[in-house]
Amino acid sequence: MEQQFDLAVVGAGVVGLAHALAAARLGKRVVVADRDAQANGASVRNFGFVTVTGQARGEVWRRARRSAAVWGEIAGPAGIDVLQRGLTMVARRPEAKAVLQAFLETEMAEGCAWRDADGLSDRLPGGGEILGGLTSAVDLRVESRTAIPRLAAWLQAVHGVTFLRGVAVRGVETGRLETTAGPIRADAIVVCPGDDLVTLFPDHFTRAQVTRCKLQMMRLGDPGWRLPAPVMSDLGLVRYLGYAELPEARALRARLEAEQPAHLEHGVHLIVVQSADGSLVVGDSHHYAATPDPFARDDVDALILDEFAAVFGQAPPPVLERWTGTYASASGPSLVETPLPGVRLVTVTSGTGASTGFGLAEEVIADLYDLSQGAAA
Repeated sequence: MEQQFDLAVVGAGVVGLAHALAAARLGKRVVVADRDAQANGASVRNFGFVTVTGQARGEVWRRARRSAAVWGEIAGPAGIDVLQRGLTMVARRPEAKAVLQAFLETEMAEGCAWRDADGLSDRLPGGGEILGGLTSAVDLRVESRTAIPRLAAWLQAVHGVTFLRGVAVRGVETGRLETTAGPIRADAIVVCPGDDLVTLFPDHFTRAQVTRCKLQMMRLGDPGWRLPAPVMSDLGLVRYLGYAELPEARALRARLEAEQPAHLEHGVHLIVVQSADGSLVVGDSHHYAATPDPFARDDVDALILDEFAAVFGQAPPPVLERWTGTYASASGPSLVETPLPGVRLVTVTSGTGASTGFGLAEEVIADLYDLSQGAAA
């Protein structure tokens, strides 16, 4: 016998769960189907850093602000610990300081301030050669490996969302999914396939020139000090578009090309976050291919750790874990299309699913049900 729902979501990553939440808050009966037994992809292979500061100006930044607010609303009820709040964006060079000071003049600098190096002692342990940094209070960090499963469990227990694990979706048509567990009927469908670009609606990904990005990350041992907020450095200022699109970023990029060409070649920038046990999650790098190889390169990890040593003025702690992750990547921040009536195809294509997914999902659900965005919030 076919099951009937108001909304069917394909994919139980953070973007799929965000759509399930937005619909459940409207009182919709929701089912989520996922081919894996538990979260195993990009949603758990990341920093858990919900980054608002530095996101691309305009709709992406607004989505990030809304997403951080939603994380704040659900974290406590879902049993998700917010381990760090804010951001410390370090400037090692005068050109980086100029970018950050220009950023502080924009509307995106809400909750941000500049501190000279001697004013960062409570945010940045160690003795790295830095000029100072931008501090933010609007970002937050969770432990992805536990946050995503807890979010799903809360959606099931509190919002009545049905989860079908280990179930592959083989076909989608208006009002119906064909799955390995049998057909599912739903008034509306949202397909959130992550970086699976070939199983469902592959022509849409081809037309949008979506590819895949591989990143490398590490977990380091407890350094003996605590970070109240995640830390980033100069390299991030030419990757995060909220900074990189400012005119002042051109001079910084030119200097980085002269001084750290290998870092730029491998898409390396530095993010350091700290877990409850004191260990540090550190990354990352960016390599693009239709099918990225699964292997982590030691020389790329060495570039990441080199930037760590420069920022903190000390050798990195021992590496406890290494892993790679992949995500869908394209020139725009996300792909949202209507391949069939009553069906939406949604993929974040900028590696910002945790940071922008809740805001994006509210927009999609509002559109799907012909509501104002506020009604879906």
